[in-house]
Amino acid sequence: MKWSEKLNHYSVFIVSAIVVLAIVVWGVAAPEGMTSTMEAMMTMMIEQFGWFYVLATALFVGYCLFLGFGPYRHMKLGLKGEKPEYTYFTWLGMLFAAGMGVGLVFWGVGEPLSHFHNPPEGIEPGSQEAANYGLLYGIFHWGVHPWSIYAIVALGLAFAKFRKNLPGLISSAFYNVIGDQIYRWPGKTIDIIVIIATTVGIATSFGMSTLQVGSGLSHVFGIESGNMVYLMIITTVTFIFLLSAVTGLNKGMRYLSVSNLGLAGILLLAGVVLGPTIFIFEHLVRAFGQYATSLPELSFMTTPYTDNEWMGDWTLFYWAWVISWSPFVGTFIARVSKGRSLQEFIIGVLFVPTIITILWFVTFGGTGLHLELNNDLGIAETTAETPEVGMFLVLEHLPGSLLLSIGALILITIFFITSANSATYVLGVFSSEGDLNPKSSTLIVWGLLISSIATVLLLSGGLDGLQATATITAFPFTFLMILLMYAIYKSLKREGLEKHKVEEKEDW
Repeated sequence: MKWSEKLNHYSVFIVSAIVVLAIVVWGVAAPEGMTSTMEAMMTMMIEQFGWFYVLATALFVGYCLFLGFGPYRHMKLGLKGEKPEYTYFTWLGMLFAAGMGVGLVFWGVGEPLSHFHNPPEGIEPGSQEAANYGLLYGIFHWGVHPWSIYAIVALGLAFAKFRKNLPGLISSAFYNVIGDQIYRWPGKTIDIIVIIATTVGIATSFGMSTLQVGSGLSHVFGIESGNMVYLMIITTVTFIFLLSAVTGLNKGMRYLSVSNLGLAGILLLAGVVLGPTIFIFEHLVRAFGQYATSLPELSFMTTPYTDNEWMGDWTLFYWAWVISWSPFVGTFIARVSKGRSLQEFIIGVLFVPTIITILWFVTFGGTGLHLELNNDLGIAETTAETPEVGMFLVLEHLPGSLLLSIGALILITIFFITSANSATYVLGVFSSEGDLNPKSSTLIVWGLLISSIATVLLLSGGLDGLQATATITAFPFTFLMILLMYAIYKSLKREGLEKHKVEEKEDW
């Protein structure tokens, strides 16, 4: 291969690496300046285009429902007769581990209590109404909307890879729109945006998860958090997730995901039995009904008569954050969903995680609200300031609190490992020309790089700026996702016509 060919071959990786390196250097050299600049840009973007995020996300949900229950619902993410690679339970475990495991444990208590303490405008803090809306908004932010975003990216990539045998890159999903341009700079530009967003987002999450594990160790075992503890956490987790990554998805991620889904189920059951059981069951019925009836209104909620501060801090930020993460999570979901029908995929990716989300939020978030309303323990105020401790503050008021807290810490740690594992795999795919089985050496390089970036930024204080940077990348990718919906529909329509012609020929 000539030098010019090599340069073109590695151009996406080179450009992406330069941009990411520049951001990291900025975060290390001037963390406060980077944070203030990026957060100002993020705030401006959310204030000016918040309506666009609301409209686009509602559109994504409606589109997924059309795919799952419309005329193309029997289409397969693979060739005719191809069977799923994983059992249904294993598949769901891997979806959850990659998508929202850490976030659900983190915010299952943190968000309802934060909203209880600081509710939307017009609701009295600390009231029953604030408690009710605290749970409702928590479920809304972690329900079908974020999963629909992941699903669209996953479907676009799955159809391109498993039905057309195109490279496992996000740009391949646009083949029906731009054709062979996916191999040139239009496609390369898409992949550059994806890699930058993925790397920055993963490094940020890695650092934030480290803080959460450190907080858990401090709360459960009295180990004072600090730089040395954070370094030990990152080193240990990196070793474990790299070991899992190189053993392959069929071994490492499968065992970790299934074991963690089982542990989450045990912890959830313990929370129901040991917590305010009747209150939880009553609230479960209410939550399911309220979420279903409020979903259309919440999906299109904007605040034209007031400022966007509360919505900007929560709903709009969530949608932008999830969109920026969608290439990473969507690629992993596509990889583990081969052989599923479109309807099976939509039910598994949208509705099953939403049901688990409602159960989790009502059990642990509801227990926290029950403690606050009946005992006024000050948990909500503490959780609003440091949401990472909310889960442990609730568990310490239940029987067997030490055992439950240890279980929660193990759960968080394994979710941390599985998220890092899947992130490393996705970056390996992106830097291996879309090969869904990247080399172990590639995975190790990406794993060490992510850990190094997270460590440096965590110690320098640049994580907040990096998080804002990842969110800013959501804006251009939102337009790409809208185009992706058209590409998926075009692919399904063409496949449907071809299938119809084959069936007519066979009947004749």
